[in-house]
Amino acid sequence: MEDLNKKYNMTDAELFAPIDKDELASEKITAPRYSYWKSVFRVFFRNKVNIVVLSLLAVVIAFAFIYPAVIGYDAQVNPYMNLTDLAAQHLTPKKAIAHFGFNIKWLFGTSGQGASTFDSVWYGSQLSIMLAVICAAINMTIGIILGAVWGFSRKVDMVMNEIYNILGNIPMTLLISVMVLVFSPSFWTLVFAMTVIGWLGMAYYIRTRVIIIRDHEYNLASRCLGTNIFKIAMRNILPFMTSVIVLEIAAAIPGYISYEVFLSYIGLGINEATLGRLIQEAQNAMSTPGWGWEFWTPVAVASVITVVLYVTGQNLGDASDPRTHM
Repeated sequence: MEDLNKKYNMTDAELFAPIDKDELASEKITAPRYSYWKSVFRVFFRNKVNIVVLSLLAVVIAFAFIYPAVIGYDAQVNPYMNLTDLAAQHLTPKKAIAHFGFNIKWLFGTSGQGASTFDSVWYGSQLSIMLAVICAAINMTIGIILGAVWGFSRKVDMVMNEIYNILGNIPMTLLISVMVLVFSPSFWTLVFAMTVIGWLGMAYYIRTRVIIIRDHEYNLASRCLGTNIFKIAMRNILPFMTSVIVLEIAAAIPGYISYEVFLSYIGLGINEATLGRLIQEAQNAMSTPGWGWEFWTPVAVASVITVVLYVTGQNLGDASDPRTHM
């Protein structure tokens, strides 16, 4: 004891004097504050591959939405500007630059009408991405909200199961084919055809996930307190499935782009020059020596867009899982 007195130059009374106790301060948690979305982006950007992929996505979006606006692309005029110039048709990038002079618009060569494939591809990318995003937004919104209520309410479950058994067995390609034949093959016709029952699969998937967690203690407590089903579904259940929903959205957007390309390739798409329409129009050029650029360029751009969107979404979905935030 004397050693302590000498070491700290304090008396016994000073060494063992009681300190004030603040009960409120003792109950405070000293752990750092947790922000869910801040943690999501911290995990996402920790992976350097995501930064590269996100940069590539930014380049794709810039060319698809900004570039056509900058050059003033007109879908009624630009594809036919060099129609009377026979020497400008079916040119490779090297020959197009030699014929017109160096310009970014000739980097992908020319089409059968002598138009810039570079301009057409990025304008088509804009239409394809817009179509995919609109369809995904509609189907995901309806599917997630209805699926949450569907899985939590047993009365709704009985009705929706019968609806699913009927509508879920209708082939989507057949339904779109009928609608394209009945209505004019326009952008909004295809959006309607892809969303009229497109939400059903997502709703059924969410319903299945909800059933797994709907009887957890906190949901039972909310029901005992009189909370309505819709509020429980929106407040207690959907936030619990954030990572699952992000993963589904990540797969949906590139999936709709691929589906649009497929429909246009088989002749069931829209009249506008989407990526699928460009591929469909250039399929004959694929077998002609020297004309392959017309076909493979939109194929390559469509592939890059779908892969980049899918990888970005998948990695964001993984980062949105709270278990990765440790």
